[in-house]
Amino acid sequence: MRDPLDALIADMVEWVAARPRGYAETLDAWRTSCPRLPVWETACDRRLVARAALADGTPAIVATQAGRAFLAASRAAM
Repeated sequence: MRDPLDALIADMVEWVAARPRGYAETLDAWRTSCPRLPVWETACDRRLVARAALADGTPAIVATQAGRAFLAASRAAM
């Protein structure tokens, strides 16, 4: 991983990939006011996570295909 932020982003994507997470739950866990650690914002900008609706219509945050590929690549680099 080149960017030091990538390790935190990989942790977030792994957390979301384990099961869909609610939007509020995700922001509570990953939003930060530190401009040097924009984990949530960067993951969204890179399209590693996305908003989706579960089968029952509940909004959730899920890992995208790009997010799962990023996670696999980050695991391989370890």
